[in-house]
Amino acid sequence: MTDLLLRGRTLTFLRWPDSTDDHGAFRYEEDGGLLIRDGRIVAAGSYADVARQAGAETEKIDHRPHMLLPGFIDAHAHFPQMQVIASHGAELLDWLNKYTFPEETKFRNAQHSRRIARLFLDEMVRHGTTTVAAYCSVHKQSAEAFFEESHGRDMLNIAGKVMMDRNAPEGVLDTPQSGYDDSKALIGEWHGKGRQHYAITPRFAITSSPEQLEMSGALMREYPDLHMQTHLSENYAEIAFTQELYPWSKDYTDIYEHYGLLGEKSLFGHCIHLSEREADALSDSGSVAVFCPTSNLFLGSGLFDYQRYRQREKSLRIATATDVGGGTNYSMLRTMDEGYKVIALNSEKLNPFASFWQMTRGNAEALSVADKVGTLEAGSDADIVVLDSHATPSMRLRMETVEMLAEELFLLQTLGDDRAVREVYVAGKPAKSIMVASGE
Repeated sequence: MTDLLLRGRTLTFLRWPDSTDDHGAFRYEEDGGLLIRDGRIVAAGSYADVARQAGAETEKIDHRPHMLLPGFIDAHAHFPQMQVIASHGAELLDWLNKYTFPEETKFRNAQHSRRIARLFLDEMVRHGTTTVAAYCSVHKQSAEAFFEESHGRDMLNIAGKVMMDRNAPEGVLDTPQSGYDDSKALIGEWHGKGRQHYAITPRFAITSSPEQLEMSGALMREYPDLHMQTHLSENYAEIAFTQELYPWSKDYTDIYEHYGLLGEKSLFGHCIHLSEREADALSDSGSVAVFCPTSNLFLGSGLFDYQRYRQREKSLRIATATDVGGGTNYSMLRTMDEGYKVIALNSEKLNPFASFWQMTRGNAEALSVADKVGTLEAGSDADIVVLDSHATPSMRLRMETVEMLAEELFLLQTLGDDRAVREVYVAGKPAKSIMVASGE
């Protein structure tokens, strides 16, 4: 296979950046190079140094003056909800009953599942996202469709069949036993196949009976290397209903703790209204709180206190996510733009380096996949996004006054969208330009 040498301005993060002056937190090359072989980065640094390691037959692509970063990572999204995005006027529980559950009944149809899985991953790539933690529907064929499409693209994705056996229409219910059996079959077929990762996925405590949560915990004990994803503390009405269903629990988090669902690969969507005890429980277990700003704002759920969770004595591991379709955009740039505003409403400001750390290395660390993706270090999988800071007229005009890298990153975050994503590489192969060329 021919090696590939990319040239451009390269930016990768080494750790959390405390400020815009924290230059030790990242590595930036004004004229950088990435040498790619067999889907991985084998050399990274200045273009002159990397080019010396390239063979005579190496294909060279010059992306200057654009910026090369690790592909974006989305820690929580619902691929069956593409056709409910931008639905008007409901809070969480009404949203589920009015829009989400009726839509997800369609995923009994394998052909529909395959079509939406293809379109969903098209949107991920179009917006520069190369890894997503995705919820499928309750139907086994929806997860099969997602994994088939993801594997065909050689993407590193995390997904699972939703498990839900109550408080929803018949067309989106399984049983504790069928949810366990279907999940186990999918794990056997897909987990570890190529770059695929399986996540045990009880939707949330309202739609899973105690028996089903027990089955979810059993799967986690049987497969301790798997991810687990669910929802937690998104909305006051949700919290109250959950407490009615589990009156013995100390709080919402205690339910998941009771059934053995907390852990370093456990991803809890939203986590807006956590008590101190709940935050301590998540922290002590290494669980991840997933911040979904566009969804939280759109559904009126509340403001995730990002900086408080980070800075408390027992800090939380945090990821960020689009949460499509409650979330209103597929773009991690738009997500972090709204995240900045949520954090500002909590009287803090997030520096632009921290935003880009979060949607690359930060999310990779939160998803426990930083050994594979999230950086441009030698040895990482070659999932790369190419960003154009001059993509639109308003961006070009603003760039006339930009003098520092931090300003450029903040411009990309504030004004950028899929138009700012010039190219995406998945496992070292161009993905966006191929998609565009095919008319998708």
